[in-house]
Amino acid sequence: MSYSLRTTVNKPFDATVAATRHALAAQGFGVLTEIDLAATLKKKLDVDIQPQVILGACNPPSAYQALQAEESIGVLLPCNVVVRSVDANTTIVEAIDPRTMHELTGNDAMQPVAERVGGMLQATLDSLGG
Repeated sequence: MSYSLRTTVNKPFDATVAATRHALAAQGFGVLTEIDLAATLKKKLDVDIQPQVILGACNPPSAYQALQAEESIGVLLPCNVVVRSVDANTTIVEAIDPRTMHELTGNDAMQPVAERVGGMLQATLDSLGG
């Protein structure tokens, strides 16, 4: 099983980040955190990588349901969505496949929420017009 969902978008990085935020909101996710990985690595290690951000996306009803099923699931939340530049007009968007939460925990009560959130994240990626 793959641990991520992925699409390639034929748009520049900044436009794809904005479109990803909009697509997440349309699926009921809020972005709780944003980590600019390129800026962080430049500051801490003085290395350069292509632009890349990690968006910590959360759908509160689903997070609550997951916590009710598995009290330690918070270590796997929020759902990370990575937007990374390949070149000036190509960007990859990847998201954690929530089904890995069911696989990792072995808790069958996680399966329905993992399937639902996985569908929501896949719909997010599909709407980006890969």
